[in-house]
Amino acid sequence: MNTLQPDFIENIYAKHKEESLHGKWITYKDIENLITKFESKFLRTQIGTSEENRPINKLEIGTGSKRILLWSQMHGNESTGTRALFDLFNCLLNSSETIFEDILKKCTLVFIPMLNPDGAQAYTRVNANKVDLNRDAVDRAAKESKLLRSILEEFNPQFCFNLHDQRTIFNVEGTKNPATISFLAPSEEVSRMLTRGRIETMDVIVSMNKMLQNIIPNFVGRYTDEFYPTATGDNFQKLGYNTILIESGHYPDDYVREETRKYTFFSILQGIHHIANSNSFNNYEEYFEIPNNDTIFYDIIHRYSDSKKDIAYQYQDLIIDNQLVSKLNKVEENSLKSKIGHSEIVFE
Repeated sequence: MNTLQPDFIENIYAKHKEESLHGKWITYKDIENLITKFESKFLRTQIGTSEENRPINKLEIGTGSKRILLWSQMHGNESTGTRALFDLFNCLLNSSETIFEDILKKCTLVFIPMLNPDGAQAYTRVNANKVDLNRDAVDRAAKESKLLRSILEEFNPQFCFNLHDQRTIFNVEGTKNPATISFLAPSEEVSRMLTRGRIETMDVIVSMNKMLQNIIPNFVGRYTDEFYPTATGDNFQKLGYNTILIESGHYPDDYVREETRKYTFFSILQGIHHIANSNSFNNYEEYFEIPNNDTIFYDIIHRYSDSKKDIAYQYQDLIIDNQLVSKLNKVEENSLKSKIGHSEIVFE
């Protein structure tokens, strides 16, 4: 297995991180000018527009036979993957490391760095017509869903990377660690059968998990593989396009997800590197050793001597006066004895 070493990948990231992108609210205006600087090496195409007529672009690079499709901000308020992709773009544009030359010789990469620019602008999960694009793979009611499917069928990728953010409630099962990164090889039907496509997807995830365990051991989880009939990953997997779901989650004291961004970048690079340098994808057993996601966290818990009075709170991100504001909302919960707060305040 071709596992990237921590010092090597840390140095690459430090050198090529896209410093102009910071924070969770990333809109099309934030990336519009950035995209132009990649036109010298990437093939940039506007593949269409959103429901509110914002551009949707794809960037293509590489000449290899292994085809990989990656997209981010399918949910507009989930931007960690977008930031990580622009870090990767800088590497592909500027790095002299042989790993990138090797990837571009062996792979053709197509990126859609912001599939849902309307949702990104409004900082919502859904598009401008209130459609959840990740549940629109069958009906394809949204323009954005049609565009993604057209690129999928035209490009015919061997592997897809579907990049998302997950909530702060998740921990790695059996630990008190947040699930900073969670992976999923989506099911193709209700029984969750172990198909050839899922085995190949799991193989890549095993590679990414092995790398992360060298850097953030026990902070990696496995997202539920319950079959969702209308979900994008499940349907793409069923159609024969191996789809890797990466869920970027919480890391201690990292609500802006800058540390998580780094580990998302590490995961994407390790996954592409592994695909580029593997002739078969059969090493799947260790996928089932990745602990499941569990849900023991709240953002803040107030503790009292009488535990029945304990109160939990969760942050809700809102756009107010053109600023991203995190509002604390009380959570109704009968007992918090089994829960943990990312921050806890004890009252006498």
